[in-house]
Amino acid sequence: MTLWLLDTDITSLLLERQPTVSQHVAANGADVAISIVTVQELFNGWVVRINNAKSPEELVQVYGKFYKSVLLCKKVSVLNFESAASEQLAKLLAQSALSKQKLQRDMRIAAIALSLDATLVTRNYRDFSQVPGLKIEDWTR
Repeated sequence: MTLWLLDTDITSLLLERQPTVSQHVAANGADVAISIVTVQELFNGWVVRINNAKSPEELVQVYGKFYKSVLLCKKVSVLNFESAASEQLAKLLAQSALSKQKLQRDMRIAAIALSLDATLVTRNYRDFSQVPGLKIEDWTR
């Protein structure tokens, strides 16, 4: 059994019902998860869009999309950032190439994947391929 951890970008594609991603998720069912970091990123993004809505109609649209994110969090496993992930993150951040501020959330997701021996599903090969020992797969192809 492989545990598949979707990064935030892939999760967004799933929410948009991208066909290839949706097929992979359906085929792997209970073995698919998202991280608490992805939940945070989704929440932060929707809060900004909700707070910047210019009309009641836009609020309906944005809240509707936010609601789909909440439903997804109820359907898939959400993996927490625990002590083992914290230890993995400390190791990753000690590597100078991985300590850039823009990579902080990505490294948190990678740390969770490493701590659980999960395969990270991402199309961000450029950044995640720098993580030693991280198993990566792209479900958009």
